Amino acid sequence: MVDKNLHPDQLYIDGLLQNNSSIIQSIYKKFVPKVKNYIRTNSGDDDQAQDVIQEVLITIYNQAKTNGLQLSCPFDAYFFLLCKRRWLNELKKSSNKEVTLMDENVSIEESVQEMTFQTEAFDEKQSLFDEMFQKLGEKCQEVLKLSFVTKTMEEVAEKLNVTYGYVRKKKSLCTGQLTEMIQQSNRYKSLKY
Repeated sequence: MVDKNLHPDQLYIDGLLQNNSSIIQSIYKKFVPKVKNYIRTNSGDDDQAQDVIQEVLITIYNQAKTNGLQLSCPFDAYFFLLCKRRWLNELKKSSNKEVTLMDENVSIEESVQEMTFQTEAFDEKQSLFDEMFQKLGEKCQEVLKLSFVTKTMEEVAEKLNVTYGYVRKKKSLCTGQLTEMIQQSNRYKSLKY
């Protein structure tokens, strides 16, 4: 059954997920020039624009892959708003630059803003997870990485050449440690769930 709220532009999300080169080229042809122009107009250059575009596309891809992102608004508005907010955050970080905001008075539907908020929240959570994951010990990282991509814990145990009981206990301890590190983080406390 197809979701009646699914926007026809879902094809861009699906294209990113499938690494469809013609869809990706279409995104670059149709939507990227507007983003580049916006960033150039607001204290940026083409290289910075390209970085923002890449980061946003990766975020969209990750959210689609992890959470099954369902587009309920035009891709153009969603993509542009994500890029715009990412760029404004970059400018805030390096606040020694003057920010010239040129808003085209684009009427943004609530669904675009909601989707943008969800994607940004997903990106923040993913970033926090990645940061804390890197702080885990090498063995914990290895066990968890293998358990993410391997179907069964028996296979993980076999690949690590350890017992099934050991790998289950180690995964449980590492997951607990990672969860605690995330929850103790100041960034976690500021995230909206």
